[in-house]
Amino acid sequence: MGQSPSTTVLSSEFNRQQFHDFDFDFDFDLRNPIDHDFTAYLPDDCLAGIFSHLTTADRNRCSVVCRRWHRVDSQTRRRLSLNAKAELQDHLPAVFTRFESVTKLGLRCDRRSTSVNDEGLILISLRCVNLTWLKLRGCREITEAGMAAVGENCKALKKLSCASCVFGIKGINAVVSRCQGLEELSVKRLRGAHDGEEVVGSGTTSVTSVCLKEIVNGQSFAPLMIGSKRLRSLKVIGCLGDWDDTLEKIGNLHAALVDVHLEKIQVSDVGLVGLSKCLSLDTLHIVKTAECSNVGLNLVAENCRMLRKLHVDGWRTNRIGDDGLISVAKHCINLQELALIGIYPTSSSLEAIASKCKALERLALCGLNTVGDAEIECVANKCVALRKLCIKGCPISNVGIEALASGCPNLVKFKVRRCRKVTGMVVEWVREHRESLAFSFDNSDYEALNASQIDHDHAVNDMIAFHRENEEVAAAAAAAEASNGYNGLAMLRATFGFLANRSVVQSALRRWYNNDNVPAQ
Repeated sequence: MGQSPSTTVLSSEFNRQQFHDFDFDFDFDLRNPIDHDFTAYLPDDCLAGIFSHLTTADRNRCSVVCRRWHRVDSQTRRRLSLNAKAELQDHLPAVFTRFESVTKLGLRCDRRSTSVNDEGLILISLRCVNLTWLKLRGCREITEAGMAAVGENCKALKKLSCASCVFGIKGINAVVSRCQGLEELSVKRLRGAHDGEEVVGSGTTSVTSVCLKEIVNGQSFAPLMIGSKRLRSLKVIGCLGDWDDTLEKIGNLHAALVDVHLEKIQVSDVGLVGLSKCLSLDTLHIVKTAECSNVGLNLVAENCRMLRKLHVDGWRTNRIGDDGLISVAKHCINLQELALIGIYPTSSSLEAIASKCKALERLALCGLNTVGDAEIECVANKCVALRKLCIKGCPISNVGIEALASGCPNLVKFKVRRCRKVTGMVVEWVREHRESLAFSFDNSDYEALNASQIDHDHAVNDMIAFHRENEEVAAAAAAAEASNGYNGLAMLRATFGFLANRSVVQSALRRWYNNDNVPAQ
């Protein structure tokens, strides 16, 4: 007590005096700063640091302020996204003469336009030798020759992402086999992947993440997945083929795998058994895989006890239910995020999860016909750590909403969608009793139903009006046919040609009406 601090603390008055005594050597009057550019006294590195915190649009605006800003922006811009239409090809030399330090490049072309070709990509690879990230979207004129140039010239490439391209497996392999430092590979809707002639080789062991979406022959990437010893993230979405054997081999060789996303693919419990050998598994998404059941989920839960995020979309096949979820609650006590969609859990499994998964912070319940107010009250009473909750298409009522608002002391965000028994009255109740809770309620389902009912009423009225109009047309056609067969037929065709723009329902009604009113011979 009574001792001064070891570090000298200057008073604000002293600092202010020191500031005034400091000689800035400015050649302008501080009292009239309007005509002076204060940024001119900032070093280029400092100005570049400011630019690095701006969005792309803001940087583009800053680059046209003055020549210095243009120069600093050109020399320090690391990321560039270009509209890769064919017209860009002639301007590529000028673009990469200005932006010579680009390390992240995105080329995007829409489906109605012609993209840059191999010549343009070769030029880019020669100018951007330090490229670490390349993203191609809709570049249909690029073949394996252009990709080979990227692999040959851009040895520092770490991330490759391509979608809606046509260079096939050969183009991917041209990069993977040459860029030994490649870490992340993302491929979506790759054309030419169904030939089966060449598979992506396992020559690189640096790949840590593989993402495949909507590929006909996704099995061509199996050697890469199996041969990448550092693989940590695997996402396979909408790819054809049987994936059980591949996942089984991956589980035997990649114990360090932490993130797996399986969606709309052919995989069964055999594949989940293989993944259960990845003891470090942290995130698992099982989405619309009809052959996965409680058996596979049980093994994953028993062995992968570090699991923190689990998403299950049962696709209403009723193969994953209470048994699997109770096993998750028993063994995965560190679970923080859980999403259940299209399955049929009961109060027993939800109570087990709420009681044993004390760290659960995010919960989503969507399309669960077996989850009502009783189950929600259990969640409200026992999920103390819950912070975010989403309920969609469940048979709960205002009672369950009030229970959640009264419980879950840490809840900060709550969404309710398409729950028919929940009314708008509960919104005001929640706001009164839980002001800090961000509550979002959407009853658009009822609005959609009302709109469809209105459309149905309009359709009925149109059908009645058309029925009356059709009677008049039939009478006119019969009179015309009696007087002049050819002219009557022409008039009938013209009349029905006018009615050809009617709706499908009305056209069907017209055919039914004409069949019933054919005059007797």
